[in-house]
Amino acid sequence: MEITRLKGIGDKTARLFYKLHIETTDDLVGYYPRDYECFAPPSDLCDAAVGEVAAVSGCVKGNIATRHIRGLSITTFEAVCADGVLHMTYFNMPYLKNSLKRDTQYIFRGVLQKKGSRYVMEQAKMFRPEEYGRLIGKMQPLYSVTKGLSSNAVTKAVRQAIEVTDLSEDYLPEEIRQSEGLYTYAEAVRQMHFPDSRDTLVKARERLVFDEFFLFILMIRRMKEDNALLPNRCPMIAVAETGRLIEALPYKLTAAQRRVWKEIEEDLTSEHAMNRLIQGDVGSGKTILAFLALVMCAANGYQGALMAPTEVLAAQHYETLIQMKKRYHLAVSPVLLTGSTPAKERREIYERIESGEADIILGTHALIQDKVVYHKLALVVTDEQHRFGVRQRESLAQKGRDVHVLVMSATPIPRTLAIILYGDLHISVLDEMPADRLPIKNCVVDTSYRDTAYRFIEKEVAAGRQAYVICPMVDESEVSDLENVVSYTEKLRERLSPSVQVASLHGRMKAAEKNRIMEAFAAKQIDVLVSTTVIEVGINVPNATVMLVENAERFGLAQLHQLRGRVGRGSIQSYCIFVSGRDRPETMARLKILNESNDGFYIASQDLKLRGPGDLFGIRQSGDLRFSLADIFQDAAILQKAADHADRILAQGDLPADEKYAPLRQRLARMATNEVDFRTI
Repeated sequence: MEITRLKGIGDKTARLFYKLHIETTDDLVGYYPRDYECFAPPSDLCDAAVGEVAAVSGCVKGNIATRHIRGLSITTFEAVCADGVLHMTYFNMPYLKNSLKRDTQYIFRGVLQKKGSRYVMEQAKMFRPEEYGRLIGKMQPLYSVTKGLSSNAVTKAVRQAIEVTDLSEDYLPEEIRQSEGLYTYAEAVRQMHFPDSRDTLVKARERLVFDEFFLFILMIRRMKEDNALLPNRCPMIAVAETGRLIEALPYKLTAAQRRVWKEIEEDLTSEHAMNRLIQGDVGSGKTILAFLALVMCAANGYQGALMAPTEVLAAQHYETLIQMKKRYHLAVSPVLLTGSTPAKERREIYERIESGEADIILGTHALIQDKVVYHKLALVVTDEQHRFGVRQRESLAQKGRDVHVLVMSATPIPRTLAIILYGDLHISVLDEMPADRLPIKNCVVDTSYRDTAYRFIEKEVAAGRQAYVICPMVDESEVSDLENVVSYTEKLRERLSPSVQVASLHGRMKAAEKNRIMEAFAAKQIDVLVSTTVIEVGINVPNATVMLVENAERFGLAQLHQLRGRVGRGSIQSYCIFVSGRDRPETMARLKILNESNDGFYIASQDLKLRGPGDLFGIRQSGDLRFSLADIFQDAAILQKAADHADRILAQGDLPADEKYAPLRQRLARMATNEVDFRTI
């Protein structure tokens, strides 16, 4: 049912929902909260935890002052509490001077900070005591929103959608649900959106996470059944070109690179088609192995294609290959094909690909368009493979006949999990870094370190370097304790020297705008890039030497390590500053694991040990496979159970014809035929 049929959603509001990819009531039902507000009774100042969200009762006293600094209005006042004074600060809210009533009691809810002996709150929410009393003990869902649409509006729409949607059909077989003690689908959905308690929320999430893993694994296993032992229809022989290239490189391949190259070479010359995953940290040297495979493919008279997740990264790969062709006299004819390739040039590239003149094709999703006809495609390489859906990888592979497939990932998934997720893919691990790579210097700090960090960024920019700043949110939301890209960009422009060029980047931007900003950053036209985790892949800027991560406690260690991989890509010393909004000893100890090692596999293993239900309310943690709720690190035990049940069902072949599996067959059929959001699989 279209969302416009719900009460309170007209065409204007519907357009805001469309920005969130919500068009139907089914979309609303599956649009799960990203967090929850838990309203505890107000506490005294001395009992509230510094660095945490707290609710404090206070009476507005004295002068309410507003001053303006470089276009930013700052309103300040004091709230007298039972055991002290709370100093309040609000940005760009000058109307408070007239709307606040002096000598009136309010409940202030926000992150409590202590600066010297002063208790401070910034941008705290304000409630009248009776209003706050009605919220105590409740868990209010918070949804990701867009400008003009509040979380409260989404909440009202979701309530209606659940009422009008039939949730009674459960596609999970009853025997599995009973054996694992899982909620019904209907109960899980209701409790996920509007939990009765933390315990019911944990149970609801467990069921929905199980579903995501279970359906994903069933799809993967079924799609890969025919690929297990495909014959090598593009037989190759080892060629001198690759050996000469290895010898001519200005660096020596690491022992790990030599080992993995031998595995790739053996695959390409064996009786069966290659189906291999290369796992390795950022900077471990995956790309040169892909280039060697493409050169070997071209030297054998075939075509090879490399698909990158962004136009910027595809262009960087192309430029690197062109430079290598000139420097090492490689007999290859590469082309670059992306969505923004001009029409005339695109037609010429199509002709070169179809005729076989172009033997190495680099690009983005444009490589799998219907108009692209390959002459003799034998090898498909996908870079940062987790950013592509299974169907996209299959689409490119199907451009040839039983082609060799090489997928690469910088996400250091523990081998036990990788085997489950990637099924029959052979896994190669690059567990060694080049000797000339300087280790990144890390520090974990609290918010009081910000000014020092800003001065350090200015110093690096003055030396001709660049910096990233990572925020967990795109713009202001109901969660007042999280930094957001939009406000932070303005704040940095105020705090840093006017000569420092600051720009922002986030996932809600149109693809062309994102590419323009990433290209400008790569071209050194931007000094400081404030971004969400969208920069996790897709950009290679060796000149960037500093990364500052705000609210670092809200990310998993594996994702923080992945983000850290955006710096330290050149020969210059690089730095990563993790700013925690919470100074709890256990939070700081967890983040300081990043100080212990730059080894992604070690960090991933520590992440796996530390995860648990306590992380439930954080932003989705992992930076790898894009599930809606599931996290392969935190939910490793559920992943294993889902895999066991999927394998048991498929042990006799495809899904059994029993009536009890009919809803599951129908669900998988819909998943196979519907347009898939490749960001979430």
